[in-house]
Amino acid sequence: MASKKIAEAPELLKGWAAIAKFLSQPTSTVQRWAGEGMPVKKIGRYVEASPQELERWLGREAGTKAPVHIPASDSDLLADLKRGLTEARGKRSKK
Repeated sequence: MASKKIAEAPELLKGWAAIAKFLSQPTSTVQRWAGEGMPVKKIGRYVEASPQELERWLGREAGTKAPVHIPASDSDLLADLKRGLTEARGKRSKK
C-alpha cells in the first residue's frame, strides 16, 4: 500500500523568491508588504519568514478573525470561500 505524502508548509521561507512564491505574488509586492509591516526577519543580507506568521498577518490585513489560508494544490477552496463570506456577512450586519 502506497502512503500519501502530505504537503506541509516549510518551517521557514528563505529569500524573497521563496516568500513571493508562497504568497503567489511578485517579489516586488512582497518587498513592499515587508515595508508595510509583513513579518520578515532580516538575516544579514537575506530574509526569512514563517508561513504561519505570514498567514496570520494576511488575516489581520484582510480584517478576518482567523488567519488567511494560503491554498495548496489539495486545498478546499470552497470551504475557505464559505468561511470568508460568513465573516463578511457578520461584519455587514454589525454596522
